[in-house]
Amino acid sequence: MRRKIIMCSLMGLLAGTGLSVSHTLQAQPAFKGSQVRTLPIAAALSDRDRPASDRARDKVRKPAELLAFAGMGPGMKVADLMPGQGYFTRIFSNVVGKSGHVYALVAAERVAEKPDAADAVKAIAADPAFPNVSVLTESMQALSLPASVDMAWTSQNYHDVYGRGVEAALAFDRSVFNLLRPGGVYIVIDHVAASGSTPDTAKTLHRIDPALIRSQVEKAGFVFESESSALRNAQDAHSASVFDETIKGHTDQVVYKFRKPAR
Repeated sequence: MRRKIIMCSLMGLLAGTGLSVSHTLQAQPAFKGSQVRTLPIAAALSDRDRPASDRARDKVRKPAELLAFAGMGPGMKVADLMPGQGYFTRIFSNVVGKSGHVYALVAAERVAEKPDAADAVKAIAADPAFPNVSVLTESMQALSLPASVDMAWTSQNYHDVYGRGVEAALAFDRSVFNLLRPGGVYIVIDHVAASGSTPDTAKTLHRIDPALIRSQVEKAGFVFESESSALRNAQDAHSASVFDETIKGHTDQVVYKFRKPAR
C-alpha cells in the first residue's frame, strides 16, 4: 500500500513537467539515516528532508525539468556555485547519491560582505541526511576543488559576477572551466535583461542579457550545447528589478547548457 501511495504521489508531482514515471525509476532505491540516498528526480523533490519552504518553490523554479535537461544523475560530482540557502544543494545531494558528491562553493567576496553567508549550506552539510555535501569558501575568480567535477551549476548568480566587471566574469568562467573534467557540463541560469544591457544593469536590476552570458562563457573555452525554455516568461518586460513585487518569483530566465570540450 505504501508503494502505491508513493507512486501516486510521484505521478501527481510529475504532472505538467513533461517527465514520465518510468524516467524517474532508473536510479537506485532510497536510503535513510546516515546513508546517502540516490533518488529519482521526482522522489528527490518530494523527499521529507527538504524543507516545506523549498518544496513550495518547486512550482516556479521547476527543478525536475532543469535537472533532466542538465543530465544530472547518480554518481556525479557536482559544483553548486554560489548556492545561497541551498535550495538546489539538497536536491543535488539526493540525485547524485552515495557514490556522488556535491561541493557547495560559497563566494569569498560575499562572505567578506556578509559573514554568515555560508551558514545555510554549512547547516545542510552538517545534517546526517546529506553527508555527501561539502562546503568551501572560494574566490569566484580563483575556484579550486580537491578533484574535478562532472557538472558545475549556478542559478541566478551570474549577473552578480558580471556586475563586478567583464574581466571578473571571464576569470570566473575560466575558473569553472578548470574545475570540470573534459566533457563536463556547465549550467547557467539567470534573470533576463534587455538586449544590450551593461554591468550597471546587472547591479541595478539584477539581470543580464543572455547574449553576454554566452559570449563570456564561450570566450573561456566552453562550447554552447543547448537551451531550455522551462523558465521563460514572455510577460516579463525586463525593465523591473527582479525584487519588484510585480515580477518577483516570475522573471523571464535563461537556462544555458555549455560543455567543456572532451579534448
